[in-house]
Amino acid sequence: MNLSQKEKYQQTEQDIDLYVEAHTSPEPDYLKEVFRNTNLFTINPRMMSGHLQGRLLKMLVELTGAKKIIELGTFSGYSALAMAEGLPQDGRLTTIEINDEMEDFIRRQFATASHGKKIDLIIGDALQIIPTLTDSYDIAFIDADKRLYWQYVEALIPHLHINSLIIADNTLWDGKVLISNPSPADRQTHSIKSFNDRIAADPRFEPVMLPLRDGLTLIRLVTKL
Repeated sequence: MNLSQKEKYQQTEQDIDLYVEAHTSPEPDYLKEVFRNTNLFTINPRMMSGHLQGRLLKMLVELTGAKKIIELGTFSGYSALAMAEGLPQDGRLTTIEINDEMEDFIRRQFATASHGKKIDLIIGDALQIIPTLTDSYDIAFIDADKRLYWQYVEALIPHLHINSLIIADNTLWDGKVLISNPSPADRQTHSIKSFNDRIAADPRFEPVMLPLRDGLTLIRLVTKL
């Protein structure tokens, strides 16, 4: 049976994904277990960071020498554990998850991984919790409500220092960012498009958008002025 052009493209994409993963450092066994549990027991497992992104996050932590990380949007704990792996033994990662129904699941994942002891889980609304924090962070990973990305960044800036790294996930939003006039009801697409435009135009930031999975933007805070 002849494949359509679309089918050939999809097959090529799948082959490239497999090739890339085969030439990336292997996923540790404890993250394979989180991956398996997420797929078995959660409703939207595609929200998880996964092998390639997890290895990149771990490497970024190591390359920056980060000791303190804040994450907005824990989901199943995969990305938090991947970043915690890159932290030194005295490093700390604070992760905030709004969905209290995920708490027991997340804590089980952290409890069974050695790097889980570096992680502090807070359940609640990030925009309410961030102003109560007293730490300064080297890395902020944003993977929470897409409608609030800009508000998250503004709330985080007082807790970041010059050259802190902000990592924003899902910034390509299934390619919907290319739609000129999204439906007014599609607030998430509008918000991600606005976030991307504002980050690119704001002199406080130096962004690099990577076409990794659903889009991953690395943002260096160059000034607070």
